[in-house]
Amino acid sequence: MNIEVKTKNNKNYKIFISNNIIDKIQDFVDVNKYSSIAILTDENLVKNGWLEKLQKSLSKEVFVIQIQSGEGNKNIKTVLNIWEQMQKAELDRKSLLINLGGGVVCDLGGFCASTYMRGIDFLQIPTTLLSQVDASVGGKTGFNLNGVKNCVGAFVHPISVIIDTDTLETLPKREYISGFSEVLKYGFIYDKNFHDYLKGLNVKELSNEELCKIIKISCEIKAKVVAEDFKEKGVRAILNYGHTLGHSIESLSHKMDIPLTHGEAVAIGMVGEAYIAKKLRRITNDELLELENLIAKYGLPIKYSVQNNNDEIYSMLFKDKKTVNKKINWVLMNKIGGVDFNIEVEENIIKKAINYYLGHKLY
Repeated sequence: MNIEVKTKNNKNYKIFISNNIIDKIQDFVDVNKYSSIAILTDENLVKNGWLEKLQKSLSKEVFVIQIQSGEGNKNIKTVLNIWEQMQKAELDRKSLLINLGGGVVCDLGGFCASTYMRGIDFLQIPTTLLSQVDASVGGKTGFNLNGVKNCVGAFVHPISVIIDTDTLETLPKREYISGFSEVLKYGFIYDKNFHDYLKGLNVKELSNEELCKIIKISCEIKAKVVAEDFKEKGVRAILNYGHTLGHSIESLSHKMDIPLTHGEAVAIGMVGEAYIAKKLRRITNDELLELENLIAKYGLPIKYSVQNNNDEIYSMLFKDKKTVNKKINWVLMNKIGGVDFNIEVEENIIKKAINYYLGHKLY
């Protein structure tokens, strides 16, 4: 199955979704028109054999740029290394960068391609569920700076996205489950029918057909929103649901022994932001519980047991790139399947929400 993503600059591109298609890449993308090709990936894709499979599918030799996996490596040091490796490979303006990996690889690769030689083409091959339904679609690229998520970046579309669901079989279970937070988000903010479909699935025994359908609908929803507002001047902000609180708790968790994954942090953030919506009487307590129950059903956390970090989490909110003039612009549900954006919330309610998802006693 495939989706055509429409863009305002008429550079529409397609997302291809199926199993067993990495070794058929040339059926979808004409790689032979490029002067040279480099692949950006990490050690996990090398170890699991996906890099080798991709290389064998290409009709020309490629230069491999390997980085270390993990959110901690999504920084300027890694960006500099990638640029230097691209230069070493003698990539020119007619070269192609293929990003084979999860969200970190897709975000970094997209940014480095969009800035090297003032911009070369890049192809996304996301290999985690989270990146398949989120990071690879929508044109956001970038890296973290001084602990602030995605502080530096650019809006640039890939030439195409190739999603091979077979890559999910080699994912650690925790990483696979983490990806469902963004999937569930689309039901909470945009499509009640999709929400109801997700509620009815047997999460532990998803067929490949069901998985492809989940990915397709998620990508379609994101693509529709992005087509309306590519550079996030308005409605695209709804895709940040769960991320305002989520990013702050994620950044804090990286100071702990076992940091949260991005998906886990967003899941907890969605709970906290749903609590704010309930306090503002935008949704009912039953809707809050329905959200929590569905998140828990998919194996994601709804609380984060950490003590005495309320003020640190609150102060982190103001470092988020969505904060303007020291004002946090919130995305809040008005029902399951609908949200509003650019909403102001009083400090005491925000702190109550932080207490709520930390599992602290509410004051």
